Amino acid sequence: MRHLAVPVAVLAGALLLGGCGDDGGGGEPELSIGSAYMPQPVSGSMAAGFLTVTNKGGAKDELTSVTSDAAGDVTVHETVGGSMREVDRIEVPAHGRLVFESGGNHLMFENLKSRPREGGKVSVTLHFADSGAVTVEMPVRSATYTPTTGH
Repeated sequence: MRHLAVPVAVLAGALLLGGCGDDGGGGEPELSIGSAYMPQPVSGSMAAGFLTVTNKGGAKDELTSVTSDAAGDVTVHETVGGSMREVDRIEVPAHGRLVFESGGNHLMFENLKSRPREGGKVSVTLHFADSGAVTVEMPVRSATYTPTTGH
């Protein structure tokens, strides 16, 4: 009987640790989008977009692309240390937020099909690696609009 005690203890320990997978401790991402807006563009060909992606889930996700019928192309720009660069993907951390705000990370709408006007809305589809596509209606605000909360 004593010869079985060690293998049984090892097997029990392995099963216990096996339940502690490496998914970040919480399963899947749980994304929500808020504080979305586009300042009315001053140019007829380009505009910026801002929003916050909140992840209440225990696993990270990645924003892999953005599309909109309002523009020929929508690119994601990351700002680090005051330097801006276009990126192919950007992480939404588990239990965290990805913030797009003036002076920081932002969306760039290029080759606008028509000039968005204050009071209108622009439909944007965010494509995530794990969560799939999420469509957001982005209200067009004044060119000088600055949010007081949400970012």
